[in-house]
Amino acid sequence: MKIVVIGGVAAGAKAAAKAKRMLPDSQVDIYTQDTHVSYSTCGLPYYIEGTFEDWQKLIVRPKTEFEKSGINVHLEHKVTKIDPNKKTIAVQNIKTGDLLEVKYDKLVIATGAEPIIKGFEKVLDKENFYTLRTLEDGVAIRDKMRSVQNITLIGGGYINIELLEAFVKNGKHVTLIEKSPFIMPLLDEDISVLVQNYITENSNDLVKIITEDSIIEFLGNNEITGIITSKGIGFDTQMVVLSIGVKPVVNLAKEAGIELGVTGAIKVNSRMETNIEDIYACGDCAEKVHIISNTPVWIPLGSTANKEGRTAAMNLCGEHKDFEGVLGSSVTRYLGLNISKCGLTEKEARKLGYDTVSTVVTKKDKAGYMPEVENITLKLIADMRSHRILGAQAIGCGDADKKIDSISVGLANNMEVKDLLDVDLTYAPPFSASVDILHSAARIIQSKLRN
Repeated sequence: MKIVVIGGVAAGAKAAAKAKRMLPDSQVDIYTQDTHVSYSTCGLPYYIEGTFEDWQKLIVRPKTEFEKSGINVHLEHKVTKIDPNKKTIAVQNIKTGDLLEVKYDKLVIATGAEPIIKGFEKVLDKENFYTLRTLEDGVAIRDKMRSVQNITLIGGGYINIELLEAFVKNGKHVTLIEKSPFIMPLLDEDISVLVQNYITENSNDLVKIITEDSIIEFLGNNEITGIITSKGIGFDTQMVVLSIGVKPVVNLAKEAGIELGVTGAIKVNSRMETNIEDIYACGDCAEKVHIISNTPVWIPLGSTANKEGRTAAMNLCGEHKDFEGVLGSSVTRYLGLNISKCGLTEKEARKLGYDTVSTVVTKKDKAGYMPEVENITLKLIADMRSHRILGAQAIGCGDADKKIDSISVGLANNMEVKDLLDVDLTYAPPFSASVDILHSAARIIQSKLRN
């Protein structure tokens, strides 16, 4: 059997490796435009920050290791067409321009996602304008950061919060512009505002956040030297990073007649199969199903990409394996503040028609007399009709993500509020409070449900 994988990084690399282990006599080829086949994009902000010096530590598995296991890796090769009728792909060698036609028996599309640049096309060629996706992007941003003092971040989502931390830890002055009323728009506003307040209060006057605004003009010639916003705010800058979101890379699939879902990503079933036989899709280019709402969603995460790559490989090799879906579980941090969520936010739940009930609780994460004690703020959301827990968000300098991990397990098992009331959580003064914040939040919700 000849297995061809388009794309590497997380999903493609995992699919290729798993397929080769399951069918050692098969021919497995990876074609990727990247200069590396398997690396951690999630670690790029921490490399930029200076947490470690060698960017090559971000390489999860080099090309040579894949080749030792019998997988053929074709770096800097761009797939230009998929022909499902002939079961071939057209490939161009980026370095030489040479074209070739490659046959496949099974095809895995793992083309990933790319930064949204709509509205910023005119400044893409500016020397100090950046997006962050590849290892080369990370190296370029870190090199430039070292020689400047004033940086502008466009967008207030996860990536730019991580970059904001990186720049502030390096003593840079940063202006962050977000068009929404609050940064971190993936959270509910009552939690977003707490994150925003923490950032402005704990950044040594290095950070200015501008919300409900957008850029109307970039000043400068070869390099951007200044910015003017729609509200008439003007300021100088020496470097700009754009991160207003990402979108799935689906042109190849669409042109081949592969069906896209309502989210714009490639539509797949639980086995990662597309509508065309012997073609699979996984990772950031593929649509997912939300476990809570059972609706199509597109939530690109490296952890999900790995699971989907493995699922695709198992099914194309003949072993039945279902990928049940996602909860949107995520975590990041800013200068000691952990920010984590899972399931639906309250605004998402209401949009889907749920009659929500929620509470926001702030408590100590350990016994109050312990010297390392910190606060955690938890928002718990449930459905008024079914009493099912729908989601949670937690922030704090304590172990906020630990609480979200616990809720995630419950969400995957249709946990109701009553089920959380007496869950036997670990307790000892250095680790937790005797009455855990999860229990406190559940009791408040239960009281609201009774009333």
